[in-house]
Amino acid sequence: MPAARCEVCGNEYDKAFQVTMRGASHTFDSFECAIQALAPTCAHCNCRVIGHGVEKEAHLLLRLLRSRLRRESAQESGLMNRWP
Repeated sequence: MPAARCEVCGNEYDKAFQVTMRGASHTFDSFECAIQALAPTCAHCNCRVIGHGVEKEAHLLLRLLRSRLRRESAQESGLMNRWP
């Protein structure tokens, strides 16, 4: 199998993979590069959201241990979990 070039780091790798997101195909050599290119960023702390985030009015918030939101306050504030 021929090597493919990662669109983030430029590394040529014979085990590269493709991710299709919103109709566009992307090639990466690692999950690290895929996350850097495609994962949304928390509006509060600028961390990449790599798990299931929560959403309020299309703004992603990262729920970390340091988060002050409890389940009840999240429901009251209109946050919606996108995970089924």
